[in-house]
Amino acid sequence: MLSSFRTGESRVLVVRGEPGVGKSVLLDYLAGRASGGRVVRAAGVQSEMELAFAGLHQLCTPVLDRLKHLPVPQREALRTAFGISAGPAPDRFLVGLAMLGLLSEAAGDRPLVCVIDDAQWLDRASAQAMGFVARRLAADPVGLVFAARDDPGEELAGLSELVVEGLRESDARMLLDSALPGPLDVRVRDLIVAETRGNPLALLELPRGLPAGQLASGFGLPGARPLTGRIEESFRRQLDALPAQTRRLLQLAAADPSGD
Repeated sequence: MLSSFRTGESRVLVVRGEPGVGKSVLLDYLAGRASGGRVVRAAGVQSEMELAFAGLHQLCTPVLDRLKHLPVPQREALRTAFGISAGPAPDRFLVGLAMLGLLSEAAGDRPLVCVIDDAQWLDRASAQAMGFVARRLAADPVGLVFAARDDPGEELAGLSELVVEGLRESDARMLLDSALPGPLDVRVRDLIVAETRGNPLALLELPRGLPAGQLASGFGLPGARPLTGRIEESFRRQLDALPAQTRRLLQLAAADPSGD
């Protein structure tokens, strides 16, 4: 994908897979190797799904200096969508055209890579605009990469996909061994590998916080709970072991919408 857009081609890709399988790491890998290009990023936020154009605002803010080059109707539609100008709700077709023009302008000097994580949590207006742009990129050197869970939504349907699955058994065993505090019965290890289906985050997190005796005997291993719930339970065990003041600080950090 990087090779294509460096030669002036646009590329679009949806990286799809279950939570913890490594989608965000792949996006970081891509962004870190986009030498010679510019990277802009956004991420869907579950609490912002009802805020129209919130995701689009994240993505476009770094390149808003190119807004002045757009036709007036498109420029005003995007300015209104972002609350820069007052006016009635903007026409979403004009917003999509404005975003397409804005990214093309931003890619005029050097290739542009747009990385959007957690696309399943984008507000619908942003997802529609991004899907609109993804289907209309032409000769501009723009790469548009989404990471989403198994159902990215109809807005991104039909785009090129890379499905990320769990690790092979041999690799899963190696990763699990690296996370264990001590030796583990082979049957218990194979059970964990089978239950996690090679999910890297689960392999690293599920053993944390469990006493060696529980792991060695198989007691305390997850039952029929969904994989995401088991990973969250592992995080909860780690949090419970921290001092009260540390837990309070983490709570405040999680509640702060600015991420400062």
